[in-house]
Amino acid sequence: MRRSVGDMTYTSLNRRAVIAAGLALPALAIVRASAQTAPSPQAGPFRFKDRRGEETDAERGFFEVPEDRRDPLSRKIKLGYVRFRSTAARPGPPIIYLAGGPGGEGSGAATGPRFPIFMALRAVADVIAFDQRGTGLSSTIPERPVSKRPLPIFTEAGMAAHFREELRSAWADWIRAGVAMAGYNTEQSADDIDDLRRHLGAEKISLWGTSYGSHLALCVLKRHGDRVSRVALSSLEGLDQTVKLPARSDVYLRQVDALLGVDPAARAAVPDLPALMRRVHARLEAQPLAMKVTLHGAPGEIRMGGFGVQLIASGLIANPRGLAVLPAMYLELDAGKTDMLAEFLGDPADLFSLRGMPEAMDLASGISPARLAQVRREGRTAVLGEALNFPMPQLVGAIPGVDLGEGFRAPIRSNHPALLIAGTLDGRTVLAEQDEVAAQFRRKARVIVENAGHNVFEAHPDVQGLLVRFFRGEAVADTRLSLPPPKFRIA
Repeated sequence: MRRSVGDMTYTSLNRRAVIAAGLALPALAIVRASAQTAPSPQAGPFRFKDRRGEETDAERGFFEVPEDRRDPLSRKIKLGYVRFRSTAARPGPPIIYLAGGPGGEGSGAATGPRFPIFMALRAVADVIAFDQRGTGLSSTIPERPVSKRPLPIFTEAGMAAHFREELRSAWADWIRAGVAMAGYNTEQSADDIDDLRRHLGAEKISLWGTSYGSHLALCVLKRHGDRVSRVALSSLEGLDQTVKLPARSDVYLRQVDALLGVDPAARAAVPDLPALMRRVHARLEAQPLAMKVTLHGAPGEIRMGGFGVQLIASGLIANPRGLAVLPAMYLELDAGKTDMLAEFLGDPADLFSLRGMPEAMDLASGISPARLAQVRREGRTAVLGEALNFPMPQLVGAIPGVDLGEGFRAPIRSNHPALLIAGTLDGRTVLAEQDEVAAQFRRKARVIVENAGHNVFEAHPDVQGLLVRFFRGEAVADTRLSLPPPKFRIA
């Protein structure tokens, strides 16, 4: 079962679960590239249409790169993008959009709530919606059918073991199909972007990215910084932040609990949100609950443990619309009801589908031994445990030899002009994590949007104008914007 949420379609389980613009029904998932099942698009001009029916002139382009530049015999793969031509008399360096995920499509993002920003930035330069290797117009990994293996119990042990086995099997199949899976890493993707620059005939490019797209942008700056003009990034993820620290999620949930306390009715129903969540998790992890679901399109049943609920919560906290339903879901679960949980879950058979690119990218970016030890230590007592970035760190070591190492994960020091944008209710890349990344930029302006979440670019109308001014080269000062707090659902 596919489910459209905001501006993306969701079908598989990944650490980037439900980071969707305009979150409507959060299913545990990450975007599946819609272009994989569509007829192969051709290069050249076409009419681009967003999901509201707005149209504009655009161009589709392709270029070839080695699948793994470290292998002199590597096959070539074709990467694609959509270009929106600048309306400026003298355009600046092309602005390359880097989608999050890993696994999001640049071309797909342009069809959603960010479409007006893509259009506005044409006043400065060509805007390039780039589909990173393994996604959208750059889909190069054969799609696998949904596994027919019996689903595990939705506990951490059950889900981690099942996912590791599925990934090893899929990886072997992709290798047999001739795919250089080790080439799907952030360094190779950063080199793709420099090859894209050359393909466009540009001396320099500017980068506009979010979440994993900021992770990729940091790698581009590290490897090709002399070819980058300026960067605008949101929901920052550092090179050693593929896995977030569980204790920082606890701090975030206490912040959410304080917001809940402003509403007397909500406070009366939920005296202590983290305590309610812990109680539900502990009970279900010890005694998983039988749930009626739609399985492979037919009536079925799964056993839901506490870890499965932690995964769903990890998606809900990404953005305020999901956050607003968190108390109601936990109150239902505490009363032994699963109606809301079943809505968010969708067809559990879809949750374990593998695409290759997201899993390979995460495995390669990896986690430093010191950070992994900290995550393990904090995860034992944290409200969400180690669920926030599943299937990492649970997949660490599943495929030997792909980790990019400590040199890759080392922080950068950048003198590039940077506009860094964050929402205070982003539960996926919390502000404390983003602060560490922001400190790596010497010439920066920060935009903090009160009560915005992970999808912050489109959350406040003033952000678009700030982006245009920044890419035009105008001075942008540190800015604080504000949105109303979420209205929590209790029933």
